[in-house]
Amino acid sequence: MVPRRAGRLAPRLLRATAAAFIALAPLAGGAPAAAQSYPSRAIRIVVAFPPGGTVDILGRMLAAKLHDAWGQAVTTDNRPGAGGNVGAELVAKAEPDGYTLLVTASPPLSTNVSLYRDLPFDPVKDFAPISLLAEVPNLIQINPANPRTPVQSLAQLIAVAKAHPGQLNFASQGNGTTSHLAAELLKLRAGIDVIHVPYKGTMPALNDLLAGNVDFMFDNLVSSLPFVRAGKLRALAVGSAARSPALPDVPTLIESGFPGFESTAWFAIVAPAHTPPDIVARLNQEIVAGLRDPAVAARLADLGATTVASSPETLEAKIHDEIARWAVVIKAAKIKID
Repeated sequence: MVPRRAGRLAPRLLRATAAAFIALAPLAGGAPAAAQSYPSRAIRIVVAFPPGGTVDILGRMLAAKLHDAWGQAVTTDNRPGAGGNVGAELVAKAEPDGYTLLVTASPPLSTNVSLYRDLPFDPVKDFAPISLLAEVPNLIQINPANPRTPVQSLAQLIAVAKAHPGQLNFASQGNGTTSHLAAELLKLRAGIDVIHVPYKGTMPALNDLLAGNVDFMFDNLVSSLPFVRAGKLRALAVGSAARSPALPDVPTLIESGFPGFESTAWFAIVAPAHTPPDIVARLNQEIVAGLRDPAVAARLADLGATTVASSPETLEAKIHDEIARWAVVIKAAKIKID
């Protein structure tokens, strides 16, 4: 026989248990339901670099394409700082629901993990890759009016550097940037002793190269192309695997005697880790379609960039490869950013 008090509690317990199962039911089936209804509200694309640059242009182009495809508001939010780390950290810690995405140049996903002592995110574990977007080759260039570098080729520049160890210098966009690391790799591969002069950004470095205050510089094709075409700078080699259509007469670093030497600025879009795979797949489908739009490809080509629409798996492999490749250079050159 059930005690009277227990008998009164049993129905209450059953009702409470039933209510708990009902409350938990949406959580159990939440991920597929979210993926099927995605997107149902505004999407924010965090741009990890300042307005006006290639990353910003890509972010805005993608925002327009996703808005056109889905009819939802898609905004861009520039969060520059610390080599892209500020924007990357924000997205790494965001809700993994597909409504906060990161468009970035490569450093937060490749080199920064080796450069910064206390990186506040893991480029492999904290992001869900979506797609590569574009690549821009770096080129090595000199000022043809500079009497210290009267050269026509990369081989001649290396010969001058070897004849005058410690006397030539090179500019970069800043310590640990792609332009800096490319030059450090050249130092290792060519066995030359040249001095690094870091600047705060591309234009201050280019201005001093144009003024003859520094001797050479690696820089991305987008910012240097106008000066090369005007004859104010001379491109000696490009860092892409094949020659750039924008500079078809300029050899690659590989053709110039450095097998496997590639140096490009690459751009990608990622989501926070644990974003549902169905949402990642849907984002990838629409972004790849947008990048393959002839108008988008033409706009990127005008900038000197090559469109790269990839699978999430291709981007994931790229991140792993780039981390490993540049970690060797960074360690050998003893580069650290606190």
